Amino acid sequence: MDGTITRRIVAALLAAVLVAVAAATAATAQDEHPAAISAVEIPPGQIDAAIGRLDGLATGLMEQTGIPGMAIAVVHDDRVVYAKGFGVRRLGDPTPIDPDTVFQLASVSKSVGATVVAGTVGRGVVSWNDPVVRHLPWFKLKDRWTTRNVTIADLYSHRSGLPDHAGDDLEPLGWSRAQILRRLRYEPLAPFRASYAYTNYGLTAAGIAVARAARTSWAELSERTIYRPLGMRSTSSRFADYLRAANRATPHVLRDGRWTAVEPFDPDRESPAGGVSSTVNDLAQWVRMMLADGVYDGRRIVDEAALMAMRTPHSVSQPPVTLDSRPGLYGLGINVGTDASGRVFLGHSGAFEDGAATQVSMIPSAKLGIVILTNGEPMGVPETLAQTFLDLALVGRQTMDWWSLYGPAFEAAKQSPSPLAGRPRPSNPRPARPARAYLGRYHSAYLGGARVVRRGGKLAIVAGPARKVYPLEHWSGDTFTTGTGRLFGAVTFAGRGRDGRALAVTVESLDSSGLGTYRRSR
Repeated sequence: MDGTITRRIVAALLAAVLVAVAAATAATAQDEHPAAISAVEIPPGQIDAAIGRLDGLATGLMEQTGIPGMAIAVVHDDRVVYAKGFGVRRLGDPTPIDPDTVFQLASVSKSVGATVVAGTVGRGVVSWNDPVVRHLPWFKLKDRWTTRNVTIADLYSHRSGLPDHAGDDLEPLGWSRAQILRRLRYEPLAPFRASYAYTNYGLTAAGIAVARAARTSWAELSERTIYRPLGMRSTSSRFADYLRAANRATPHVLRDGRWTAVEPFDPDRESPAGGVSSTVNDLAQWVRMMLADGVYDGRRIVDEAALMAMRTPHSVSQPPVTLDSRPGLYGLGINVGTDASGRVFLGHSGAFEDGAATQVSMIPSAKLGIVILTNGEPMGVPETLAQTFLDLALVGRQTMDWWSLYGPAFEAAKQSPSPLAGRPRPSNPRPARPARAYLGRYHSAYLGGARVVRRGGKLAIVAGPARKVYPLEHWSGDTFTTGTGRLFGAVTFAGRGRDGRALAVTVESLDSSGLGTYRRSR
């Protein structure tokens, strides 16, 4: 048979098969794309059974960890089918947590804030692909071409080239939002749009640019775009509103094995990235809108196309570690991926070291979402609970002990990366120079000013407008140490002037991007 005729016959057969498949798909799953189909069905009653186990799962994790309290809400088929609080708002006070208790959301704020941007995009005020400098002209990165071309979407998908958590080390020094954003120009850049590195202040720059385009503040833009239309009366992007809330969860941390109430972290400087406070009842309304493609109680809140852009993968956040493993993907302010059953999931976790750990997870094909807020330091509790619940809801059984995965991972993240961490102090250290060799003023374009002073008979570094104090313990020679836990690190003096004084000092815990060196100024 002639080859051309054969190819035509094969092409005709393929066309017929595709028509048949399309017809069968339309007949069995009207308006459903083949890529949306999961081979693992959810039997009737399985999601309800999973919801029925939430009380036991929550109390079990609280007993296991001692975490003071949490609140949970579940949305299914556009209804809030579960909302409950557990534990107390503050240890020592018996007042219980309820579904209207206000928590800090930490990085779940990125997903909520991304819908604020999507709503603004839908009104034509900005585009996801607008260069940030179009609305924030003073914004600069180290490379001029990247500065001109980095877009709102680039920063919301963490693909600008900024290093991981760029600018975060300036927070404890007391610099303002504007000062931190202006200092991003000193950060070294990876190739533009070629890799993923999670940042709070990169994303914040994009959020502030959107608010500037809308001629308002970020907090007000969030209220009028999302919070008010969804009736989220206890939700705010202002730290002061969280502090004023009468029904507020107090953050707690573990100190020497005991849970202790602490003052909350003020996230106003990075509000688009971490500054939302809310309740599970309020967030359940946001989840309803998300699962309904921007519609809430029959009203269009967010443009569907703008919201779809947010929920489309833009970056590979976690490359596959083996050939048969799924990659981690990130949209615009939200994780987007595929679970073990082949269903698309959306979600984000949040964590403040000072006592906040949160999680939101959504499965659009099942019209299912869960929100978990806690008032204890991050240790994997919300993530464990969310994954266990989704196992039960989607598969009908727990596929693994999720705590055995998340618990050690969070514990490892709390350890200092310093090469000195965990090592015993030298038994025969090299002597330090006389104290006067280290005393004086130092300066860094990125970190600002610092002084080395005597405090209580020992040396200390006093840095930034907050006059943050880093007490120094001698290690060996010109090397000292400071801090505890993840903030433990070396402080190393270098150089020798004619008078014998050190010419520079590097603070390891401020040196994540290679910008932790102060040069002597006086």
